[in-house]
Amino acid sequence: DFNVGFNAEEAHNIVKECVDGVLGGEDYNQNNINQWTASIVEQCLAHLVKLGKAYKYIVTCAVVQKSAYGFHTASSCFWDTTSDGTCTVRWENRTMNCIVNVFAIAIVL
Repeated sequence: DFNVGFNAEEAHNIVKECVDGVLGGEDYNQNNINQWTASIVEQCLAHLVKLGKAYKYIVTCAVVQKSAYGFHTASSCFWDTTSDGTCTVRWENRTMNCIVNVFAIAIVL
């Protein structure tokens, strides 16, 4: 229901499934990164829009090769916390780290 605001858990499950579908079973390969990240954001966006909720979505995806240095990101939002929301999914396998951010901004009708 739209009145309860952004459902981060639902978004998290959608994103995790998309990332698993694209990166599952793959090893890091520089030549495939652009295709992988494009597929992840496009699939996530399509599934989120299919929920039919009154939201605008922004989806970002970063994939980096695993290294000793780790991988850190941050974001900040100025919005209506009662209706808007965000969800971050971290995914990794033995060769790469992936972070997907979803930002959902309610469309006021």
